[in-house]
Amino acid sequence: MSKSILVTGGTKGIGRAIIERFASEGFDIFTCARNEKDLASLKSHLEKEHAGIKVLTMAADLSKKEEVFRFADAVKAVGVPDVLVNNTGIFLPGSLYNEPDGNFEFIMETNLYSAYHLTRAFAQQMIDRKSGHIFSMGSIAGLTAYPNGGSYAVSKWAMLGMTKSFREELKPYHIKVTSILAGATFTDSWAGAGIPEERFMKSTDVAESVWGAYNLSPQTVVEEIIVRPQLGDI
Repeated sequence: MSKSILVTGGTKGIGRAIIERFASEGFDIFTCARNEKDLASLKSHLEKEHAGIKVLTMAADLSKKEEVFRFADAVKAVGVPDVLVNNTGIFLPGSLYNEPDGNFEFIMETNLYSAYHLTRAFAQQMIDRKSGHIFSMGSIAGLTAYPNGGSYAVSKWAMLGMTKSFREELKPYHIKVTSILAGATFTDSWAGAGIPEERFMKSTDVAESVWGAYNLSPQTVVEEIIVRPQLGDI
């Protein structure tokens, strides 16, 4: 029986790299993003390059709880994924004391609440099955506060705490939970920054860290992975 992976925000950057890595190993794919055109392009590409895998895509804005549930229900109609990667996220620069009203709520809803609701949507079935691996895509910003990080940093600190809690709650049921704490990775979010590409990590390197953590024996779990550019943070 085919294994499957669910990756939120899977059309670009790290999410796409993770999907490509697991698809190359024959995993069926579940993913969502806001842009329908990007999703259609991804689905066509995956089905062409990896014959035989199943690909479910859905346009969804995971900052809205009802959209999280709609996506989860669509996935459940096919099956419960073996791997869940909470990757959806947004970065809006600014300081907590003077950022635009509403930034905090929007970032928390997108980066944190989406992962909370989606994990809960599949947790009981993973418990019943006694298997599963949940990854949370965190950030170095969840370890070290920095200027202009504002609400984004808060959301990633909270993500790390939530992931640790899920780890403690789910480990008796043989469900693995891993935090990926990534530094600056070359994705669209850095477009126009004027920083040489070679200064960043590659999204494929982050994907390899996820694949490696997934492939350990049942007796072992990687609780946290910190990956950052060789020359340090940007």
